[in-house]
Amino acid sequence: MRSFDRAADEMRPVTLTPHVMKNAGGSCLAEFGDTRVLCSATIEDGVPAWRKGTHAGWVTAEYAMLPAAGTRRTPREYKGRKGRSMEIERLIGRSLRAVTRLDKIEDLTVTIDCDVIQADGGTRTASVTGAWVALYEALMARVNANKLNRLPLTGQVAAISMGVVGGELLLDLDYPEDSHADVDMNLVGTDTGGIVEVQGTGERALLDRGQLNDLLDMGQAAVARLVDIQNQVTGFRG
Repeated sequence: MRSFDRAADEMRPVTLTPHVMKNAGGSCLAEFGDTRVLCSATIEDGVPAWRKGTHAGWVTAEYAMLPAAGTRRTPREYKGRKGRSMEIERLIGRSLRAVTRLDKIEDLTVTIDCDVIQADGGTRTASVTGAWVALYEALMARVNANKLNRLPLTGQVAAISMGVVGGELLLDLDYPEDSHADVDMNLVGTDTGGIVEVQGTGERALLDRGQLNDLLDMGQAAVARLVDIQNQVTGFRG
């Protein structure tokens, strides 16, 4: 029996709630079952020093898990000790930049903060999915304030986890499934069916080509459903 009494190819209940932070340029609470990630977007003038002279802006991300987000308290991460978090925030940044016209946000930096307030598997995929909503909100606010001529997004991006657990192909792993997975994968995709990134690891078993194809088919169908949910809360039509 899977959590929420769902089938192998079924996601947990997903809720994306925008406008949850008063002072952020854009924000979204992403809930994938019992996983909850608070995503916020801040737009600031200027770009990193290495970016100057490129006539293009920048989109970056920071990710953190609150100490009591998991079943055990985890120490806060400070600058200089951010192994896993650094990997995830780079993934979030790459994913968002894949659908952003950086040349249309010249001399602006957008920082996405993803803070996990409750973890039950899939925190990075929930972060990517909620981060796009926060990014959309922040950029759309600039458009509405006549600070941008048009929305500098080429489309949407969302992410989902998949894996093989006990020989069975499963979608959207919760923590008990993820911690016992034979194969663990994450897929980042766009609203047009494009693939931004695939992360996959054989934890306890090998993955054959047929299984890989089946997992990707399962994941891309889920990304399409997540894009629909994003549309419902933002009204975005690319």
